[in-house]
Parts: sequence; structure tokens; C-alpha cells
Amino acid sequence: MKSIIPPQDLDELLKRADMMAGVNLSQIAASLGVSVPKDLKRDKGWVGQLIEMELGATAGSKPEQDFLHLGVELKTIPIDSQGKPLETTYVCVAPLTNIEGLTWQNSLVCHKLQRVLWVPVEGERHIPIAERRIGTPILWEPDQQEQALLQQDWEEIMEQIALGRVEKLTARHGEVLQLRPKAANSRTLTQSIAEDGGLKMTNPRGFYLKTAFTAMILRKVFG
Repeated sequence: MKSIIPPQDLDELLKRADMMAGVNLSQIAASLGVSVPKDLKRDKGWVGQLIEMELGATAGSKPEQDFLHLGVELKTIPIDSQGKPLETTYVCVAPLTNIEGLTWQNSLVCHKLQRVLWVPVEGERHIPIAERRIGTPILWEPDQQEQALLQQDWEEIMEQIALGRVEKLTARHGEVLQLRPKAANSRTLTQSIAEDGGLKMTNPRGFYLKTAFTAMILRKVFG
């Protein structure tokens, strides 16, 4: 497996990303010496990991931006033939304990979404994984309105977590940001705040961007 040196600056990252546009996943995989899975049932994050490798991302599973030295988070986004996102976008794990003093400005969600390199990839099931092509990448920074929407949702969700109501939060909560279980299976448990202020066990949760929000980001660029 070939390892790629991280890009030195933003220009180099964007050049690398632009060079992938129109290329299919099997070509990228072959250049890196990686085999393409038959399906993504067991390899859900495979496409994202492939793009990370090709661009020289450094974070791996660490809770920081993928290109920390450039202040950029990388997100692959599966799209249909109309260019619409096919699924929600995972941002990061949600903190369920020790959240006193945590504000939007010092949250991991805010940190990760300061500047995102979106890489659209064909995601329709009828296209074999190897043949799925990469679209034109977008470097996005949330404008004031987007930032306000994200902050409002985050603050409302965190307030419910602080009140011990994590189980009452569903994917419908939030206009642009949602909280969902984030674990391989429902047997995985972690501590969270209980309504009486103590601790209880629950499934880990993650923050996800809703598809209507990511569709809006893509539409702004591609019309």
C-alpha cells in the first residue's frame, strides 16, 4: 500500500483534489495498491478512507480536522445522478458527559466544520463501486447564516443532553444538524447524563448533517 505525503499548503491540497474529478474509484485504488470491496456493507467508510489516502490526510480516527495543519476537514458525499446527497454526513461523536462549560465555539462540531473540502462521489447502488466516479471538489466555509443554523441546533441538542434527555432526541430534531446513535450495534454502551443529574448507560451518539443542508451547499456551487 502506497502512502502519500500530506499536502504542504491549501493550493497543493486543492490541486490534488481537482485532479481526482472524473476519475473512478478503481483507478484511485489501483494507484494506491488497494483492493476494491464488492459492496460497502462491511466497508461502510471505504470510499472516504480511499479519498483520505489519495489526498494525504493525517487525522485518521483522531478527533481533529483531517488536514489539521491546513485547517481543513475532508468529507466525501455520495450523490445521485441529479447531484443530490444520498445520505446524511457524519461529523463527529457527541459528548454525553463532562459538558459543563462547553460552548459552540470550542466544540468539536464547530472545529470540524470551519472549513470543509467536500468530495462528491457517485453513490447510486446500481453503479459498481469500482466504476463510481469522483465529482468536482468544493472548498466550503459556512457563511453567517449557515453558522447560525449549526450553532442553534448544536446548542438545543446539547441542552437536552445536559438535562438527561438524550433518549428523547430523534433524528427529526434540528434543522440542519441531528443526533443519531453511532455504534456498530445497539449493545455498545457509554455513560451519559441522567435526568437526576447522575449517570446512566446509553448508546453512543454522533452528530450528522442533514441531507437538505448538504444539498444546499452543493446547490450554491453547482446551481
